Amino acid sequence: MFRRIFVANRGEIAARVIRACREMGIETVAAHSTADAGSPHLKLATRSVCIGGARAAESYLNADAILQAAEQTGCQAIHPGYGFLSENALFAARCASHRLAFIGPPAAAMRKMGDKIEARLTMQAAGVPVIPGSKGALASVEEAALEARGAGYPVMIKAVAGGGGRGMRRCDDEAALGKFFSEAAAEAEAAFGNPSLYLEKFIEGGRHIEFQILADQYGAAVHLGERECSVQRHHQKLIEEAPSPVLDAATRARLGETAARAVARIGYTGAGTLEFLRDRDGRLHFMEMNARLQVEHPVTEEVTGIDIVKAQIRIAAGEPLGLAQKDVKLTGHALECRLNAEDPSAGFRPAPGRLDAFSIGDPKMDGARLRIETHVESGYTIPPYYDSMIGKVIAWGKDRPSALDAMAAALRSSRIEGVPTTVPFHLSVLADAAFRRGEYDVTLVERLLGQPA
Repeated sequence: MFRRIFVANRGEIAARVIRACREMGIETVAAHSTADAGSPHLKLATRSVCIGGARAAESYLNADAILQAAEQTGCQAIHPGYGFLSENALFAARCASHRLAFIGPPAAAMRKMGDKIEARLTMQAAGVPVIPGSKGALASVEEAALEARGAGYPVMIKAVAGGGGRGMRRCDDEAALGKFFSEAAAEAEAAFGNPSLYLEKFIEGGRHIEFQILADQYGAAVHLGERECSVQRHHQKLIEEAPSPVLDAATRARLGETAARAVARIGYTGAGTLEFLRDRDGRLHFMEMNARLQVEHPVTEEVTGIDIVKAQIRIAAGEPLGLAQKDVKLTGHALECRLNAEDPSAGFRPAPGRLDAFSIGDPKMDGARLRIETHVESGYTIPPYYDSMIGKVIAWGKDRPSALDAMAAALRSSRIEGVPTTVPFHLSVLADAAFRRGEYDVTLVERLLGQPA
């Protein structure tokens, strides 16, 4: 097992990784930028080190600085969290060349699944259904138009590399395709250094469902069930739950086990997530794989009792998974609300600034439990340089109504002052009759706000 791990991230995920390491008896070195020098989570680490300036390119995306700091502080491994360098295959390979374990998949598997077209072909060969679309990168807008005619409008053009909604556009007709193609390619180039696009049929009224996978270095792989992530704005998730209200046990077992076998076949190790879109007829289509830890991993942990971060660390240290599929049991229901410093009434515009008060209420409801993942506290100033998420509230209940009630009670009794947040919007979702019945899709936010999501 590792003696010391370098945490190459910030915010709540850095705090989450540090806590897991402390519970395992592992020392941590927390990286931080100049803007994060006063972040409360740094107090949790064994020590911290500044790796550069406020902007991510000067710090959390600065591979040279991170590798140098990890070596100079005597670390044996690097945990990248999510975002930043977590899905950068070159960085994973450089860690290996510096004799530092990368707590994530090997570079070759990351490249395979990081390329959205390669991932589609890999999953299709393994028997996993995919969304109809182009077989390769689109060479021109004319080729895109030809593919779109075959698939039928509306379609989505997407970046081959990366995700998070960048380099992605819905096109309802050929005129829209002509308008958005170069715009999406430019955005993909700026975000991922790769302008390549591919095309998929747009599924109307789809539901975003993803499967959590764990795989070790010895060919063993299991799935930990699914998460429903259909409450989104601008292709960014706001609320996640596990299990999905619409997936039955037979589909879960069949698709989950097929997905686990597929990732084991390509030599994938660690934690990963396969994302699917469920159409109105109940069919699930593979979209992409995230070769890293997901923001929403706590809901899976709450219903399975499996600590995914600790599993990542053990796998990277060369330990066997020690878990068979029959050992994975889903108990109760869990819900996660992302707390973002944003103004939902202004299109979820980020709102950095000072948090005059920050406390999350605990309803202490019978049979329910609450979990808070955050790096902030009262008096903290949210910097303008990074993602607007300041924490997550996770509620578990013996069933879905219990989890929903516990979450609503916790948010209603919370006190967050100084900046606008998504809490009022979360409460409107939790009160929505269709959401409470589990009858919703990715258009929910658009319906509630009366504007495009």
